[in-house]
Amino acid sequence: MGESHGKTIVLKFGGAAVSSPERFAHIAEIVLTRRAEYERVVVAVSAMGDTTDELIALARRVHPSPPRRELDMLVSVGERISMSLLAMALDAKGVEARSFTGSQSGILTTPDHAEAKIVDVRPGRLLPHLSAGRVVIVAGFQGMSTTGEITTLGRGGTDTTAVALGAALGACKVEFFKDVRGIYNSDPKRDPEAVRFDTLSYSEALSLMHRGAQVLHDRCIILAEKNALALHVLPFDAYNDADVGTRIEPPAGTEPPTEPCYEVPKG
Repeated sequence: MGESHGKTIVLKFGGAAVSSPERFAHIAEIVLTRRAEYERVVVAVSAMGDTTDELIALARRVHPSPPRRELDMLVSVGERISMSLLAMALDAKGVEARSFTGSQSGILTTPDHAEAKIVDVRPGRLLPHLSAGRVVIVAGFQGMSTTGEITTLGRGGTDTTAVALGAALGACKVEFFKDVRGIYNSDPKRDPEAVRFDTLSYSEALSLMHRGAQVLHDRCIILAEKNALALHVLPFDAYNDADVGTRIEPPAGTEPPTEPCYEVPKG
């Protein structure tokens, strides 16, 4: 497994969770509760609301088919906005935090712009801050290619960033904060009879995602299974309620691999 110095948790907040400036104060409160339970807290954040779509639209006003390298440079700004605002929100509550881009966090990828896959995570720059008790915030959805270019990870990118960080840091689990109360057998916003699952295996969760559930991206579930890393989907507004959420866990007795696994084998 990865660097497991102290009990570690990774929290992931998507675009809906960071959709307005006011929401960062609520996220900071969630981080504070986890900081009371875990020695090391790492947060992966998406861009605010529709920021990524707005940046792509902006690019297309300049160029009808923007070069993919330059588009990656542009859209990676969205997560940088979120990470810095969250660090400010935590500072306002008296909590030391540091924000880092994907490349600063050591997330190495294939060179495929807009659809890169994670090859390795080298979190050396994060470790001194975690050891000093600071909350570390990482921009999701992005990394740096093995040739030194800024890349973005495509669909499910921040979910995948969170799991990759969890594997690299030897986290106990990764928590995903959503606008639903867990994973259901059908869409709870459309079906009042939808049933929430308390726990799922990786294969059960993947099956639900393939049948149309959009709570998590399948690539992050696959990566979690490779690393025997537990996932927990929680509602943004009731994160401490014991009766909500869905856990995706490895079978009892499963040991994580000796070295973290990523989306693409190294070498």
